[in-house]
Amino acid sequence: MDVPTHKTGTAFTKPVDPILGQAIDAWQAVRPDQPKFTDRRTGEHVELLFAVRARRVSASYINNTVIAMLCRKAGVPDADVRGNITSHRARSTIASQLYNGEPMTLFELQAWLGHRSPQSTQYYAKITPNTLSKAYSEAGYFERNVRTVEVLVDRDAVASGAAATGEPWQHYDLGHGYCTYTFFEQCQHRMACARCDFYTPKDSTRAQLLEARGNLQKMAVSIPLTEDEQAAVTDGQSALDRLLNRLADTPTPAGPTPRQLDVPPNATPPADRRRPAGQSTASLTILIPQNDAVDVALDDA
Repeated sequence: MDVPTHKTGTAFTKPVDPILGQAIDAWQAVRPDQPKFTDRRTGEHVELLFAVRARRVSASYINNTVIAMLCRKAGVPDADVRGNITSHRARSTIASQLYNGEPMTLFELQAWLGHRSPQSTQYYAKITPNTLSKAYSEAGYFERNVRTVEVLVDRDAVASGAAATGEPWQHYDLGHGYCTYTFFEQCQHRMACARCDFYTPKDSTRAQLLEARGNLQKMAVSIPLTEDEQAAVTDGQSALDRLLNRLADTPTPAGPTPRQLDVPPNATPPADRRRPAGQSTASLTILIPQNDAVDVALDDA
């Protein structure tokens, strides 16, 4: 459909649904021939679609009379909580639907609406809550920035009061061992355990006795990752090496630094989060110094 010069842009041609072309043909077939009118913007003599009896059909007549009549004929309200149904609202509605549902890019929508500036188009392109929710979900912010670690809670130690006297009651599963540091979420070595005194290897007798207890409760703790930790998970060996080097002289919760402990650190894998049927996990192997390797399960975005 050819659109003449208008208040927001120059003349252009736009694609429309066939039903619109059929409606225009039907209107022109029953309307008597009309004289040409002077275009108020260009001064040219043009044929107007909305003209009858040699007079322009004004926008106010279309909005206040024609649309109201069509709404009554269709049995639908001619107003809602936002006000009266108008031609301008119809244009805004279809623009928002094209932007959210099809979808069109902002610049494609700008061309379709005939706007000179994308700022004008933004007024029409309203993002729906569903579109915003889908975009946020596809961005994968939570999966990229949060790691879930499984923790075993010793309920007997809590119930007996032993936890209050200092006996470990939280055991964070690092994959290769357990950390009993109560404030594990705040430990700077949580992603690359330096095996301080709070660490218990899984192949040790102490860890095996822990796992044999009957009153353990498994829980999952979500831990926001720093930029360095995110890079260590996603960017491979070089990023992990940078993290390890940065932490080499950082004291562990027990006091000594990794350099003083002189023990090769291990990366901390996330817990095995259960997913609904049909969803999958990707597996990434992070190589650790001293030829250690740990599988890190990352959720697909």
